[in-house]
Amino acid sequence: MADRLFRGSFLSKTLSASCEQGQASMMPASRCPLPFTCQIPVHLRNFRLSLPQSPLAVCFVVGATLLLSLQSAVATAQTLPNIVIIFADDLAYADVNVSAEAGYQTPNLDRMAKEGRRFTDFYVAQAVCSASRMALLTGCYPNRVGLQGALGPNNKHGIHADEVTLAEGLQQKGYATAIYGKWHLGHHPQFLPLNHGFDDYFGLPYSNDMWPHHPTGGANYPPLPLIEGQKVIELNPDQTQLTTWYTERAVRFIESHRDQPFFLYLPHSMPHVPLFVSNKFAGQSQRGLFGDVISEIDWSVGQVLETLKRLGLDEKTLVIFTSDNGPWLSYGDHAGSAAPLREGKGTAWDGGVRVPCLARWPGKISPGSVCRQPWMTIDILPTLFQLVGVAQPRHKIDGKNALSLLLGDPESPTPHEALFFYWGNELHAVRSGRWKLHFPHAYRTLTGAPGTNGQPGPYHQGRTELALYDLEEDPSESHNVVAAHPDVVRLMTASAEKARQDLGDSLQKRIGRGVREPGRLAVHP
Repeated sequence: MADRLFRGSFLSKTLSASCEQGQASMMPASRCPLPFTCQIPVHLRNFRLSLPQSPLAVCFVVGATLLLSLQSAVATAQTLPNIVIIFADDLAYADVNVSAEAGYQTPNLDRMAKEGRRFTDFYVAQAVCSASRMALLTGCYPNRVGLQGALGPNNKHGIHADEVTLAEGLQQKGYATAIYGKWHLGHHPQFLPLNHGFDDYFGLPYSNDMWPHHPTGGANYPPLPLIEGQKVIELNPDQTQLTTWYTERAVRFIESHRDQPFFLYLPHSMPHVPLFVSNKFAGQSQRGLFGDVISEIDWSVGQVLETLKRLGLDEKTLVIFTSDNGPWLSYGDHAGSAAPLREGKGTAWDGGVRVPCLARWPGKISPGSVCRQPWMTIDILPTLFQLVGVAQPRHKIDGKNALSLLLGDPESPTPHEALFFYWGNELHAVRSGRWKLHFPHAYRTLTGAPGTNGQPGPYHQGRTELALYDLEEDPSESHNVVAAHPDVVRLMTASAEKARQDLGDSLQKRIGRGVREPGRLAVHP
């Protein structure tokens, strides 16, 4: 416990002398009466010159100082909230808060909405796996930090060591941190979670379809690794057990850290295809395999909530549930629905980037409340850092503190003048208030029948010209009103120009001034 409280705290950053070294205490480490290596803060290094040259006297002062710091850290730990983020994969806007016609039920997600807050206009930064996760964990647009698309087993880059993750920041306040599920920010050891702020990791390093059984490209993939810590423990694991395994680990982690603040990141591999479900839920819904999978994810949410209640942690824990992007529409009956939103995963239309989001914290979040203000996954990091008192990263991030939207008045104004939607390095769209402006770009779309039974249907290339939509009146982005609102177009175009200067735009062959390199696989001679 002491190690946890000191790590990343004021003490660990200001200490430069220790009893073990003997320079400050003049006592061998074996004779120091403290139960852990004691390090002296800067102000004590100056003060010690006036102390009697007695080893016991020096150690007494050091010990008293550290014990006072420990007491302060314990008091702080008792007031810090636990944080749980549940991140589904390809779960679409209409896949939760469902009606009876959906063919499955989500009672635990419905409970989160009833007991917490539902966000109707919550966005991801890009509608694809790695890019979306990078935004969540770093507070940055993914093109700022050089991580695009969906990394696979042949990629030799990943998250840069200099990027500050949500887990790393929370560790500074003594949080225990764990991830159980899909990582997807690089699969080589230097990119894995334990090197980026997490104490424990169990899960897949990338998407569950990147294996030899892929329906169209299996020959391109090696066996799928299941990783614990830094070690591959199994190849091509039984995917029917993934949701159960992740959930069991999550419950044990909560139980093991009930007496200290913890951050649990639970990024499910489902309902990304290929769909798998355990025997507990197989055949239980009226929506086939997809409904069974959503039912099991809902069960997982329920297990987390039940554990928090059983341990008396309900009012001490913030739980956020959301998704990495919209539905993979080409998979038809194995994909969800973003209705009434347009298109799905892999596009900058709202069906791809606007996702379900729920937050629950009894006693802190008004039950049954609804927030209709636009905000984004990039805001999670700065918001939670503000909540627990962690300094914001020194390098530039794109997220804003949205604590008022999360905990305060749901009608509080959004912290953003504009939100930007890139596909790769192409700036496709910008949202400001009720308006969304699309710049001319190509995008993928289904024009024929989607696939069935796990086989994808073909995408075709669509194209939009400059188009403006009033999302309050036209959430499906179907009525272009660009000609009727030239002033809105002018202002939003000016905001987009600022983004291009900072982040670039390959559609205009622009390189941003504020972009950073991803991490690269170390090459040894």
